[in-house]
Amino acid sequence: MAKITISKTKLKERARKKTNPEIKATILAIAKNPNWLKYAKIISSPTRKHFSVNLSEIDKISSVGDTILVPGKVLSSGKLTKKIKICSFFISKQAKDKLKETKSEWSSILKEINHNTKAEGIKIIK
Repeated sequence: MAKITISKTKLKERARKKTNPEIKATILAIAKNPNWLKYAKIISSPTRKHFSVNLSEIDKISSVGDTILVPGKVLSSGKLTKKIKICSFFISKQAKDKLKETKSEWSSILKEINHNTKAEGIKIIK
């Protein structure tokens, strides 16, 4: 992955413009954690540029035990065949139900930043 970084000042400016408190808190948490700065530009981008990803797309790209980062929403189309962890801003109810079938888990990006401070083992889907 090419190194795409953004300054902490620019991140705080982008966070100030956000109206969703969870997205705002996520961007501010990234600004405090230098290991997550490589994902900052994508996560702090305008909401209209966030992605909607189906479970079938995640299943194609991932392998067992991966942590998948989706800067946007996870939708339920398709099936998931592997046990993985998905981190995103939003997830549909049907997608959450399908994750339970494979014993996969979902968490918000903010929780993952606080839990995985070194940003290890993260695959981003765009």
